[in-house]
Amino acid sequence: MDVLAIIPARGGSKGIPRKNLRELAGKPLVAWSIEAALGSGRIARTVVSTDDGEIASVARAAGAEVVDRPAELARDDSPTEPCMLHALDALKTEGWEPELVVLLQPTSPLRRPGLIDECIDRLLSANADSLLTVCENHPFIWRRRGGRVRADYDYARRPRRQDIKDEERLYRENGSVYVTRREILLGERNRLGGRIEMFPMDPEESAEIDGEFDFFLIERIIERGEGRWGRR
Repeated sequence: MDVLAIIPARGGSKGIPRKNLRELAGKPLVAWSIEAALGSGRIARTVVSTDDGEIASVARAAGAEVVDRPAELARDDSPTEPCMLHALDALKTEGWEPELVVLLQPTSPLRRPGLIDECIDRLLSANADSLLTVCENHPFIWRRRGGRVRADYDYARRPRRQDIKDEERLYRENGSVYVTRREILLGERNRLGGRIEMFPMDPEESAEIDGEFDFFLIERIIERGEGRWGRR
């Protein structure tokens, strides 16, 4: 089975300038996802989709192929799926089409060795069409509706965490790994579609980079992990 990994890494970033090139524990952020893909036993090709020459050079040095992303797909409001479809089109011109597409977002750098292959195996064993990694979330969610604060649970009968039934547990996307059958991605133009499966990850490896503090926090996790994250 041909499996493609796509790592989207545009040059612009409002929150953290040049985020994908920012060093995390001694190497550029984008390199963490490249190394995770190259460490997979199932991924045949690893492609970085970027509009930025410096990111392209770093990606190639780390062992990835590069697809040059057009400027119209690299704006602040550009969704990820069009760049995935663009990468598929670029590889199709070479006569190569994968059966599965794995999306790895650089902002989720903590992937333990074997995780990607486990996600692929889960999708195949479940006969699913797409898969996303998730992290369990606590059920005590509140919202503001119609100008009033309301709970999504019965706070008068607050359950203990250990007493929550499996079917009542909540999970959030952690953005780490998405696996999609090519025909679903092409047909739905979305990374998720058809029969969807999820792969739970623990809170530590679900850490994402959204701001400056996240770099500090994740570096501490890496230091404490003593090689758990495949650091070289």
